[in-house]
Amino acid sequence: MSDFMIRFLICNILFCGIISILLLMKHILKNCLSSRMQYNLWFLLLGLLTVPFLPSHFFKFSELFFGFTNLKFLPSAATKNASAPPLHTNIAGAKDWMDDFALSVNEASSSAIGYLLFTLWILGIIIMIILAIRSALFLHSLKKSASPLEDQDVQKLYRRCLNDTNITKSIPVYSAAYLKSPVIAGFWKPCIFLPVHLISDKNETDIRYMLLHELQHYKHKDGFINYLINLAGMIYWFNPFVWYALKEMRGDREIACDSSVLNLLKSDDYVTYGNTLINFAEKISLTPFPFSSGIGGNMKQMKRRILNIASYEKPTLQKKLKSFIAFLMISILLFGLTPFVSTYATDEKQYQWNTTSKNCSEIDLRNYFGKYEGSFVLYDLKRDVWKIHNIDRAVLRVAPNSTYKIYDALFGLEEGVITPANSLIKWNGKNYPFEAWNTDQTLQSAMGASVNWYFQTIDERLGADSIQKYLHQIGYGNENLSGNLSSYWLNSSLKISPIEQVELLVKLHNNRFGFSLENTGTVKNALHISSSAFGDLYGKTGTGRVNGQDVNGWFIGFVENADNTYFFASNIQYQKHATGKKASEITLSVLSDLNIWR
Repeated sequence: MSDFMIRFLICNILFCGIISILLLMKHILKNCLSSRMQYNLWFLLLGLLTVPFLPSHFFKFSELFFGFTNLKFLPSAATKNASAPPLHTNIAGAKDWMDDFALSVNEASSSAIGYLLFTLWILGIIIMIILAIRSALFLHSLKKSASPLEDQDVQKLYRRCLNDTNITKSIPVYSAAYLKSPVIAGFWKPCIFLPVHLISDKNETDIRYMLLHELQHYKHKDGFINYLINLAGMIYWFNPFVWYALKEMRGDREIACDSSVLNLLKSDDYVTYGNTLINFAEKISLTPFPFSSGIGGNMKQMKRRILNIASYEKPTLQKKLKSFIAFLMISILLFGLTPFVSTYATDEKQYQWNTTSKNCSEIDLRNYFGKYEGSFVLYDLKRDVWKIHNIDRAVLRVAPNSTYKIYDALFGLEEGVITPANSLIKWNGKNYPFEAWNTDQTLQSAMGASVNWYFQTIDERLGADSIQKYLHQIGYGNENLSGNLSSYWLNSSLKISPIEQVELLVKLHNNRFGFSLENTGTVKNALHISSSAFGDLYGKTGTGRVNGQDVNGWFIGFVENADNTYFFASNIQYQKHATGKKASEITLSVLSDLNIWR
C-alpha cells in the first residue's frame, strides 16, 4: 500500500502536466475543434485517470498476441505431493551452502509515510462520499416534493421537443418549487425537473429552449458521464489540476449541449436562445446535485456560452473533417504520453519484459512451491528457450538480499578494492550472531557464508557514486540506491525480478558487461557449489528477514556442462519460513525432474 501511494502521487504529478498540455492544445486548436469535440477531449483524460488502478498486465498488450502461446507443463508436476516435493540432489555438504545467514531488518518505519498518506486519501474520499450522499438525499427529497407536470400546454410543447430531438422514450417531467433552473437527474430512470416559476411564466420560447437543452443532456448520456466525473472528483479530491479539469469539462459539456440545441434551430433563433440564457442568468445557478445535469453555470461559464452562441455556425462537412483531424492529433499526443503514466502506475516492482522476440513457455510448478508464492525461471542458452512458472511473479521486482553479493563482489574487483590474488578483508572484531562471520574473510569464504560485513566494507570503499554507476552500467533491476548504503539491498530500495536475475547471469557468464575476464572468472569461481556427471553447479542463495520473519527466499545460478548452460532463478515469498535454503530445495527438485542436474 505504501508503494502504491508513492506511485499514485507520482502519477498525479504527471497528470498535472498532461492536463496543462491538454488545455494548451485546446486553446491552440480552438478554432478547429467543434464544441462537441472539445468536450470529447476530456474523455481521454478520464481514461488516463484510471491508469493507476489498472492491473499491471493490462499494459502488456504484446503478450496478447505473442509470448506464452505454447503452454507446456511438466508431466511430473501433476503427480507430486503439493506439500513436500522430493528433493533429488547428491551434493555433498549441501547444508553448508544452503544455510543462508540473514539479519533481520525493521520495515515498519519505511512504510509509515505511505500508510499515513493512504489513510488521509481514504479519509478524503469518505468525506467526498458523505457530501455526495447528502446531495443525493437532497435530490431525493426534491423528487418526493415534486409534482408531475400537469400543464397541458407545456406537455404539448414537451412532446414537440421529443420529436425535434428524435427521442422516442418519454422522460417523466416534474414541476419543483425549490429549484432555480431545470435539471435532468437519474441514470436508469431519468427525470426532468422544471422550476414552478418557469412554468407559471408561460413563456413558451423559454420553456422550449430549456426542454431542448435538457433533452440533449439525455441524448448524449450525460447522466452516466456525471457519475464518472463525480467519481473522478472523489478519487482525486486532493489534486487541484484534476478538479479544474473536471470543472472545465462540465463547462464544455454545457457549451456542447448549447451547440446541439442551436443545430436544431434556425439561425434567426440563435439570438433568442442567447437572450434566454441572459434573462435567466440571475436565476440560473450551479446545480446542487452531483449526479444531475442542468442548464446552469457560473457567470464566467455563461459568458463563454453566450460567446459560443454569438459565433455559432452550423458545421459543414469540411468543418467536421477539420475538427475530427484536430481531435485525432490531440488524442495521439495524449496517448503518446500514456506509457509515461503507465510506467509509474504499474507497480514500480514490475519489470516490463518484452516477450515478442523470445521463445517462451509456461510450466506449472505449483506442486513444487506448495504454500509459497513464487516463481521459477529457466533459460536454455543453447536452444535460446525460456521456461517460466508464474509469469506475474517472475516479473515482480523484490529485494535481492544476498544474491546481490555476486555483483557487489564484481564491482569491488573492478575498482581494485579486492583483487583475484588478494581478496582478504580483516574482521573488525565486532561480535556477529553467526560464528562464521567472526573471522577474517576472503571472497570465497564470504560468499559461501554470505558474510554481510564483508560486502558492506566493499561498499564503503567503493562509495555510493561508484556503486550507482555500476548498477546503471549492468542494468541491475530498478537501479535504486536511495536506501542506506549498508542495507540498500536488504529489503530496502534496490529491487530485481527473477527474469532480470537470469538475464544478468547470462551477461555475466558471457562477459557482456565489459569487465575484466579475470574478475568475472573470480566471481564465477566463488559461486561454484558442486560438480557431477551433469556438469558444474553455480549459485547463490538469499534470504530476506523482516521483523524477525523470513519472508523472501532466493536461489539463482546456472548449470554448466560441455554441451550447454542452463540459467535459473527461483524466488519464494511467504509470511514466514521463506528462506534461500527452501528456494534452493525447490529449485534442485525441479532441475532434477527436468534432467538438468542431480
